[in-house]
Amino acid sequence: MTAPEWDVIVIGAGPAGALAAHQLARQQLRVLLVDKRTFPRWKVCGTCLNGVALGALAQAGLPDLVDRLGGVPLVRLRLGLQQHQMELERPLGRSLSRGCLDLALCEAAVAAGTVLRMDTEATVAGPCPGGRQVRLGSGGAPATTSARVVLVATGLGSPGLTPAIPIRSQVQAHSRVGAGCRVEAQASGYAPGTIHMAIGRHGYVGLVRTEAGDLNLAAAFERGHLIAAGGAAHAAAGVLAEAGFEPVPEAAAAAWLATPALTGRRWPPASERVLLLGDAAGYVEPFTGEGMGWALLGALAVVPLVLQGQSQWSRELEQQWVRRYGQLIGSRQRLCHGLAFALRRPGLSRWLLGAVERWPVLVTPLLHPLAGSSLNPPLVAPCP
Repeated sequence: MTAPEWDVIVIGAGPAGALAAHQLARQQLRVLLVDKRTFPRWKVCGTCLNGVALGALAQAGLPDLVDRLGGVPLVRLRLGLQQHQMELERPLGRSLSRGCLDLALCEAAVAAGTVLRMDTEATVAGPCPGGRQVRLGSGGAPATTSARVVLVATGLGSPGLTPAIPIRSQVQAHSRVGAGCRVEAQASGYAPGTIHMAIGRHGYVGLVRTEAGDLNLAAAFERGHLIAAGGAAHAAAGVLAEAGFEPVPEAAAAAWLATPALTGRRWPPASERVLLLGDAAGYVEPFTGEGMGWALLGALAVVPLVLQGQSQWSRELEQQWVRRYGQLIGSRQRLCHGLAFALRRPGLSRWLLGAVERWPVLVTPLLHPLAGSSLNPPLVAPCP
């Protein structure tokens, strides 16, 4: 009677949470997936899926998911800086709207046996015999349930942890904030199959066509400049003008969404029977779909530890997750830290752009891991 009601509770049904739930349900575990929103819903970023993200989906047994949903092949990167532009021909992955992808991953998790509860707030509470308590609220009286292991994949927002859990948030000083919108723009300068990136003095704007033909804008701005410019629409228009990109008038009337600070982490990303993954564990300013790759990699890597935690939990298991997370994602995040450093310095950015234009081979070490389509060694064990 004191056994936990669930083997696993996953809080957050974005890519990291939904894919982790899918994988664990395929292992015959009792999985509850909870999200405070109702799907489908639009997200600021994550429209681009690079080779690492596609490889993770393939290892998870969903190799044709993105193509089946109409994902647009990305074959070109267009950069703009100080009225100077250049294009690089490279296979960069697929473009797919987050509303479409997230809903499809939730449906796959349910098909594998996951129980899904939308429009439900969840908070990780205290320990219980053999598990961890989770408080659930969905408009009525709150309820309490429990699981042997709780996965927190709540994104950049609140992780839903009680103060008693020793996991602390650390935000990098002067971190940029994200903003984005989706418009039905007819601007001819933004062809499908291309990642358009405009770099300005106070931020940058990425633009890409989705499977529906919409133009998705995802940006990162200095907080002070965002306020001084009078909002995200004006800040984005300024960056596009600086880069010499075609304006997008429809963006002025669009519904822009903002994010919390883009660079920060929660440390450690593990506690007793609680593991953090995806953006909830840590995030930096991303580049061409890297954030989605981190989320999906984490979803695969956490599965063996959750399986171990079903029978017995230990401090060593938490330390394994800290090490594994750092090995998988730490080097890729350091690469994006370096890119963010360069993008904040117009002179350095212009020099790098000129060097790449003159010697395109210099960009190969950067784009090769983004274009890779396989993960070696595999992160997923065969399902029973």
